Amino acid sequence: MILSLIEHEDGTPSDVSLQMLTLARDIAEQTDSSLAAIVFGDGDAVTDAVATQGVEDVYSVTHDRLDVYAPEAWAESVDQLVEELDPEAVLAAGTDRGHEVLAHVVARRDLPMAANCTEVDVGDAYEVTRQRWGGSLIEHARFESGMPVLTTAAHEIAAEPATEAADVTTHDFTPTLDDDDFRVRVSRREESDAEGIPLGEARIVVGGGRGVGSSEDFDQLEELAELLGGTVGSSRAAVNEGWRPHDDQIGLTGAKIAPKLYVACGISGAVQHMVGCKGADNILAINTDPETSIIQKGEYAVIGDLHEVVPALNEAIRNGQ
Repeated sequence: MILSLIEHEDGTPSDVSLQMLTLARDIAEQTDSSLAAIVFGDGDAVTDAVATQGVEDVYSVTHDRLDVYAPEAWAESVDQLVEELDPEAVLAAGTDRGHEVLAHVVARRDLPMAANCTEVDVGDAYEVTRQRWGGSLIEHARFESGMPVLTTAAHEIAAEPATEAADVTTHDFTPTLDDDDFRVRVSRREESDAEGIPLGEARIVVGGGRGVGSSEDFDQLEELAELLGGTVGSSRAAVNEGWRPHDDQIGLTGAKIAPKLYVACGISGAVQHMVGCKGADNILAINTDPETSIIQKGEYAVIGDLHEVVPALNEAIRNGQ
């Protein structure tokens, strides 16, 4: 059995969890194993979605104190399921939550863990390809002992359905938890004041950097994003200048995006920023410097002043040109 931790919102699995299931299914096929999922909350709500990924069994974890996220409690629950099911390997998506929960699990079990994997080949051992240093380094590693525990790199694996949907069986599981497991837990949620499409979900993102010049000059980027049906992001430099809130930041310490098109305006393309936008299908860079890093790495470029280029783009789109 390949056991996978699914993150979901009201029964809808996250995109990165579906990406992870694609790799988990590949491992299951290589090892001639079944594919199973762990879901915190109502497991029946995700059965249709995970069935298309080839998941045969869903373990629905319920407990009267698991109404909010508590990393140690989640890890203890996963650990108890691992003890009961003795899986071939355990996977989670490479999110903050996936990394945190599985890190607790391997610490409890004294197991190896490989984070941000993109490929796994199973022979006499598990050989993984994974990203390090925000994707600037690709590492090939080999598990020599212990049950492999892996997370997948976000937006690096295409989520593909199985050739045939599986018949899913749901199993209820209630872990044994004590007060120590709830030392850290979500106590409240703060809703962002930001309107529009969240960065991580946007199919088109218009980003601005130091070259935009001021918070007021982001207005033209806001207009372009609205015309294209997208949303606005920014580099860390623009956030540090106070021009945009941190919620808009794209990069190593900000959001990871995977849009169809990323329009980068006045952004140099430092490594930390490229970590956040490398999942984009296409990058269009607008910059006066043809040698800047993001132009070298992008698919398209406009060499020019964004304060002239972006208004011209807006006008052309408004006029249907």
